[in-house]
Amino acid sequence: MSAVPVIAAVDGSEDSLRALDWALEAARRRVAPLRVVHVRQYAAWGQADILVAGPPDDSGDPVLDEVRDCLAGLPDLPTVEYVAVEGVPGAVLPELGADAQLLILGSRGRGGFASLLLGSNSVAAARDTPCPVVVVPRPGREVHAERPAEPGRRVVVGLHVDSPDDGVLGFAFAEASLLGARLQVIAAYPWPVQTWTAPGQLVPPPIDQVAVESETRVLAEGFLDPLRAQYPGVDAAAEALPGDAAGHLVALSAGADLVVVGRHRRRLLAPTRMLGSVTQAVLLHAASPVAVVPSGPVEE
Repeated sequence: MSAVPVIAAVDGSEDSLRALDWALEAARRRVAPLRVVHVRQYAAWGQADILVAGPPDDSGDPVLDEVRDCLAGLPDLPTVEYVAVEGVPGAVLPELGADAQLLILGSRGRGGFASLLLGSNSVAAARDTPCPVVVVPRPGREVHAERPAEPGRRVVVGLHVDSPDDGVLGFAFAEASLLGARLQVIAAYPWPVQTWTAPGQLVPPPIDQVAVESETRVLAEGFLDPLRAQYPGVDAAAEALPGDAAGHLVALSAGADLVVVGRHRRRLLAPTRMLGSVTQAVLLHAASPVAVVPSGPVEE
């Protein structure tokens, strides 16, 4: 059994209770303890930049009491710890994720506008937390699937062959292994490519799309081979697809157990944490839970 917990962030909303269900299964798969956290937000006039979090307090919290009632009597329940913290959720949750395997939360909580697809706390947690963050969407999101999904469990991961992230691929393989799912690796390449020759004049470049697609697939397979050896039970297949990576990942989220994306990699001259446009789009529109995996070290 791992002593490093899986954290479920709850606030009493239906979204957070769905995230709790996902976190419970994740803890069971990992044989890890489950830590249920409720961040009680400061009043609007609180100085969040100074008072980030108060001391843990698990007494007299109706949200945690409701979770206790939901989990009471469930079979195969892992060790559960209940923690109430005062502070700003967008600042406290990333801090709590520093000693966790996973942080799981719903796409939206109780606050804000009901029409928003993604809440500010989910964005902050996905952007800033040191551990992988899983955002569980509301049911009923409709996506345009280009082809019918194959039966069986499936994990989808995006691969940028020009700058692959071993942490993202490794997480996707590990999750597919735990779930007993096949792994669908999507390597998108820009197409069509156009070249400017004169003001207002575009001509197609002398590039063979079949050759670009073949080269992209060969590169992707090369990155997968070491992980296939590490996870021999995972059926992993690479697909080279033209055009928008976010669009392909969102389309393939229909029927998937999980979509895995990386956080925007920090660079020496751009050290600010960012989600990246592809990750942001997938979080907003995917029909399945989305795992955002922290990027590797700063590139020189």
